[in-house]
Amino acid sequence: MSLSQINELLQKILENHITQLLIGGFVIFIVAVFLQRLVRSVLSRTTLMDGKESDTVISLLQSVIKYIAILGFLFFALSIFGLDVGGMLAGAGVLGIIIGFGAQSLVQDLLAGFFIVYEKQLQKGDWVIVNEKYEGIVEEVGFRVLKIRDWSATIISINNGQVTSVENFNKSKMRVLERVTVSYYEDPTKVLRILEDVCTDINHELRDYLKQNISGQPIEPFSVLGVDSVNDQHQGYRYIISGLVGDLNYFGNARTVKTIIAKHMFKNQIKMPHQAIHITDMDQHNGQ
Repeated sequence: MSLSQINELLQKILENHITQLLIGGFVIFIVAVFLQRLVRSVLSRTTLMDGKESDTVISLLQSVIKYIAILGFLFFALSIFGLDVGGMLAGAGVLGIIIGFGAQSLVQDLLAGFFIVYEKQLQKGDWVIVNEKYEGIVEEVGFRVLKIRDWSATIISINNGQVTSVENFNKSKMRVLERVTVSYYEDPTKVLRILEDVCTDINHELRDYLKQNISGQPIEPFSVLGVDSVNDQHQGYRYIISGLVGDLNYFGNARTVKTIIAKHMFKNQIKMPHQAIHITDMDQHNGQ
């Protein structure tokens, strides 16, 4: 096969719409991947943002690049098949149809996503409750969608424009509040003394996780705040202890606090409230 024949064959292949579509899609894909990696490389090394903040911005920008690549490929495909993309976008009628079919919602989601990141309402890796309904770890802050992984590892996707409230449990510090209800028959003086020992053990066990000031001293170590209720649901006296810990290990620390309390209650044979079940003669008769 001569060189001229090879050139003619290549020209025919390149003139084929499917071939052009595949080549164009491959080029757009490579460019998108390059830009996403460039964004991650630059922002992950910056000192202007901390790790979680840079991860959040990276997640948003990578999502934007992905959507731009998809739109670019769509316009490229339309132009290959002879459609005047510029004329279509310039046409007021078509533009109105596009807006009517979701562009407004798209712009709303985009702006909401940027404001979520700019105002630092949440960041990637935060434990949040969104709209007082969806609870979990922020997996991704995208161009249109916020993704949350709940306790069961299920991914929940919420349009950015639909986010109306955010409860963020990861804002540098969190207070562990634990309420302990014991029987009315237990001496409050004895219970308070035991809870003081509980706090001593907690402060020793969690000494590396307590929130500290500049000098390295705990800002608010665990302590007994006293009696919280003298009639907790008609079951007993309720006491409360609290302490300030870092946000990253809050849930693990809270479980440790509960465990230490339970050990001390059992060790000192403290009576916990319970409801007695009364079985009458009629109940016994019916049971038989």
